[in-house]
Amino acid sequence: MRVILIGNFAYVIVFSVGAAVTLFLTPKIAKSMRDRGIVGVDVHKRDKPEIPEMCGISIIAGLTISVLIASIFSSFMNEFFSFLTVTLFAGLIGYLDDKGRLGPRVKPLLTALAGLPILILGTYDPYPVLPIIGRTRLTIIYPLLVPVAIAVTSNAVNMMDPLNGIMTGSGSIVTLTLLVSSCLLGRGDATFLCVGLLGCLLAFYYYNRYPSRVFSGNIGSLAVGAAIGAIVVIGRLEAIGVIALIPHIMNAFYGLASVGHFFERKEIASRPIKILKDGRLAASTGLDAPITLTRTILVDGPKREKDVVNIFFLLTSFSSLLALITTLIMVM
Repeated sequence: MRVILIGNFAYVIVFSVGAAVTLFLTPKIAKSMRDRGIVGVDVHKRDKPEIPEMCGISIIAGLTISVLIASIFSSFMNEFFSFLTVTLFAGLIGYLDDKGRLGPRVKPLLTALAGLPILILGTYDPYPVLPIIGRTRLTIIYPLLVPVAIAVTSNAVNMMDPLNGIMTGSGSIVTLTLLVSSCLLGRGDATFLCVGLLGCLLAFYYYNRYPSRVFSGNIGSLAVGAAIGAIVVIGRLEAIGVIALIPHIMNAFYGLASVGHFFERKEIASRPIKILKDGRLAASTGLDAPITLTRTILVDGPKREKDVVNIFFLLTSFSSLLALITTLIMVM
């Protein structure tokens, strides 16, 4: 009983530290970014307000400190170090991308390289457990899939940031799902990492929700996506993670399939959605506009931005429910 209480107390501390640091730093970083002129235009508002960019630095800071605190309560040193290295590397890639120094084809390659610390430190299991099938043996192909997994999750989460609060809100839902799954499956390393990430995401969501007062920037979204991917690999939650991330993967697939290659938003002349005079969002009718999940949601008619965001959350909640059902199947 005493061990359980100490474990629960540790989780509360890790969650609270991550949330507190992010909550404290976000407005300060936002002010600094605005003072430096590092702002992004909220293109889905009629008055086009300028919002401080690159504020996702606070998520990275909060997550780093929370994981360091978690290391005091556990012995998962290699797992925590590889996780932080992956997340910080992805954050650096996001920083360079925010500064306009990376191209659409370079970013996926670099985010794949961000997965190397997991391979170098050996914090993965080449015998993933799949629902119904059971334990598999992928000793040769699994190491090759690890960089791909980090590239896919980081870029899919990065692309799932079209409207206010979607990235942090849906990321929180996915992380909560992974947290519950790791608890049920007894994956202590993943549980600590999920608790820290969840605290940071919820704190940042407070400022990033509709109407956004801050934008995470690529530095934030790539780091969050890489962190989720690292948790999935390190915590041996592969099948669960894929199912929970179905909306993110679908959104990325739609965009890439419709354009035909990796692209940046600024390269696309016709945007997938447009703003009506009453402020509602509508699907673009342009033939050259990329197909995205947002555009698909708006096919049946215009909607308010907040309503579209809620639909995103419902889709992520549904896929997360399927992921939890998968977890129960694996437990049984």
